[in-house]
Amino acid sequence: MNAEQSRVAQNDRLGECWDLWGPYLSERAWGTVREDYSANGDAWNYFPHEHARSRAYRWSEDGIGGISDFKQRLCFAFAFWNQRDPFLKERFFGVTGPQGNHGEDVKELYWYIDNTPSHSFMRMIYRYPRTAFPYEELIAQSAARSKTEGEFELWDTSVLDDGGFFDIEIEYAKNSIDDILIRATATNCGRTPAPLYILPTLWFRNTWSWGRDRCRPNLRIGRGGSSEIRIIEASHEILGEYRLYCDGADELLFTENESNAERLWGVPNVTPSVKDSINDYVVHGNKNAVNPACVGTKAAALYKADISPRESRTIRLRLRKMDTGEQSFRAFVNFDDLFTQRAREADEFYGALAPTCLSKEHCAIQRRALAGMLWSKQFYHYIVEQWLEGDPVFPPPPEERKHGRNFEWRHLHNERVMSMPDKWEFPWYASWDLAFHCIPLALVDPNFAKSQLDLIVREWYQDPNGQIPAYEWNFSDVNPPVIAWAAWRVYQIERKQSGQGDRAFLETVFHKMLIAFTWWVNRKDFEGNDIFQGGFLGLDNIGVFDRNETFPDGSRLEQSDGTSWMGMFCLNMMRTALELARENQVYENIATKFFEHFLSIAAAMNNVGGKGIGLWDEEDEFYYDVLHTPGGRYLRVRVRSLIGLMPLLAVETIQPLLLDELPSFKQRLEWYLANRPDLCSLISRWQEPGVGERRLIALTRGHRMKCLLRRMLDPEEFLSDYGVRSVSKFHKEHPYVLAVRGEEKVVRYEPAESQTELFGGNSNWRGPVWMPINYLLIESLQKFHHYYGDDFQVECPTGSGQFTTLKGVANELSNRLIRIWLPGEDGKRPFARASGKAFDETRDADRYWFHEYFHGDTGAGLGASHQTGWTGLVAKLIQQQGEHGTIRRPDPFTDL
Repeated sequence: MNAEQSRVAQNDRLGECWDLWGPYLSERAWGTVREDYSANGDAWNYFPHEHARSRAYRWSEDGIGGISDFKQRLCFAFAFWNQRDPFLKERFFGVTGPQGNHGEDVKELYWYIDNTPSHSFMRMIYRYPRTAFPYEELIAQSAARSKTEGEFELWDTSVLDDGGFFDIEIEYAKNSIDDILIRATATNCGRTPAPLYILPTLWFRNTWSWGRDRCRPNLRIGRGGSSEIRIIEASHEILGEYRLYCDGADELLFTENESNAERLWGVPNVTPSVKDSINDYVVHGNKNAVNPACVGTKAAALYKADISPRESRTIRLRLRKMDTGEQSFRAFVNFDDLFTQRAREADEFYGALAPTCLSKEHCAIQRRALAGMLWSKQFYHYIVEQWLEGDPVFPPPPEERKHGRNFEWRHLHNERVMSMPDKWEFPWYASWDLAFHCIPLALVDPNFAKSQLDLIVREWYQDPNGQIPAYEWNFSDVNPPVIAWAAWRVYQIERKQSGQGDRAFLETVFHKMLIAFTWWVNRKDFEGNDIFQGGFLGLDNIGVFDRNETFPDGSRLEQSDGTSWMGMFCLNMMRTALELARENQVYENIATKFFEHFLSIAAAMNNVGGKGIGLWDEEDEFYYDVLHTPGGRYLRVRVRSLIGLMPLLAVETIQPLLLDELPSFKQRLEWYLANRPDLCSLISRWQEPGVGERRLIALTRGHRMKCLLRRMLDPEEFLSDYGVRSVSKFHKEHPYVLAVRGEEKVVRYEPAESQTELFGGNSNWRGPVWMPINYLLIESLQKFHHYYGDDFQVECPTGSGQFTTLKGVANELSNRLIRIWLPGEDGKRPFARASGKAFDETRDADRYWFHEYFHGDTGAGLGASHQTGWTGLVAKLIQQQGEHGTIRRPDPFTDL
């Protein structure tokens, strides 16, 4: 066990929590639902960016390259000033949902370089312009662009031209669980000298102004400081006493983390010094703004530098819990040596993880992806009942809120560190995103992955009726039911790594999923016919219309994907029950129940509502949604999209040895085979043993599976050079048009950003490549191969004349997805093709972004640029391909 593995293991022990401190600050707390107390739910305008520097947050804090304790009581982050900006750069800027032509979008350049699961070593880089940050230009140009145009980004302005920026590297190294070394190195990348102010800032989250916690922590100038080392002391009744040692700071500045009510609302301030006082002192030269007594709840060390071209300035700090009776401490002895040691230990940790056949570039991509996921942990705080009722010392919120957003989720008590999709664009968890996050996270920290899945089904998260909270904009929205799948996969990953799976974890999640399954059956199968509606199911604009809306005439959409997800859910639950039954026979009965329900879903997909109409279209050889009108008509919605491929996801294989271990389950299956051949014939090849006598249970029989794969692997339909598209390219020349009440609804192949307003227009499922569904398709192909073996081959790509096994297809898709981050024949990495001047292929060769989704033709990264969450699945694909020895190297001489 190497040093980092040992630290991760210690996180499970009381009193030795290396994750006490971590990168738990958000990158955007303004414009969030939890900070919105408006009557109409206008979160973007209730707490806009221009308020953030002056207004105390109610629920959580934000900052640049920041850290906090796991309850975000004490926070640390960096602020910068180039002597050109109108205010300090304390947080990343971006346009709001209404301001952006494709929704909210961060307008900054930063990269997550490294991170370990215990956060013993962390690195990131922020690129800060030397000239005035173009706030107004970014807002104006974003507003001027249409839906058919790309987003206007920072690199589309002139501020970064000719090296007009500082690259600021922020690093952390832990000496112990509460002793953190901090280093920031600013490099002037321009041709002329340039000034830079660096303000490492320490502050307490405001917990005292709301009438619920009167205990006020404090910061003060530290004892024993000198002109060389200045000290900020922090006192908190729970955290205890901390010191921030600041090597070579010019001065220390103190104020209060209180709203500047006079500036915001024209009423007197409760304290002379307020949240933006340090800004006023530095930027406006107001010497009376900060507290001359050097006490408060927010403090910064001020470093002033003039940096010559191509040169750097490094500052050193140390945040450390004070020992009882401590008089003096040599804070910077062996400082750089510890950074070297922690970096070496990080190398050892990731070196032990990476298969030996990986190239240096593959190793770098995997490590950066995992680093981004670890940086994207965030303390998420949102107690819905308190939010709805308001705080004791303030007027009650508008009455409209009591029946507005999230009013049905009063029990929901969010107060934990959680894995975020993107800490700026989506600084809130989404339950189905979270499920995918846990797969790569389990490679490096199985306990954290398990804790996330366990948390989302706890009684203070999951609704008593069984529904899982979706995301803060609408906790009642319906995400695909993938928590059971994720729990099973995390269980398998840990068992492979350690030799033993955590059965208690698996059983705990399984019991909560029983309730969730019941909610789905009762709420999303309106006629009780095992065809499910579900709504948008995470696929935003993939349909002809907003699938969350109800039709005025009572029509309903019988959804292929909703039904397929439930088929997959059934098989996930059945397989988990079989695993649990190996030690407790009671679960054999439950496994049979899910097998039976799966048969009913298979029957319903072939006979919707008993009308002889299936979701499968024999003419097109594809699955479609079916629109059911009140008059009894059934209309297939003939859009070729991922919706029609999703029946492939409902597949499971069972080994004969497992059946022999579970005689009661085996006996019940044989009864079904004998007494309900009509149902058993609907699922693929249960009676015919495959390779190694395995049994196959799947929604798609061999012929239908081949038909779906023929389309999926056709470059003129779904197969791109970078994975499977979300909508067939067929619709580029043949858009689907549906007339609804005199209005034409059109679906075209749109490989880039969304051209519709559905769901804010910031995500597009009408052509781009999305990692999570691609990952599930790859898993399904691997399962099919387990059954069919090497003798079953399909043409890949369609029309190429080349045939391969289903495992070969899975490998091909995996390598196409990985190719997004590898240099192409032109030397460019596809993910950066839409990023203009953001990347210099020499300076930034080891820097990567992991976008929300990717252009269906070019592989260019689109949407949220730091959504390492589910796009971090590429780390698992690289791991898998490396272990199988099937990873593709574009250039065999790369590492020579």
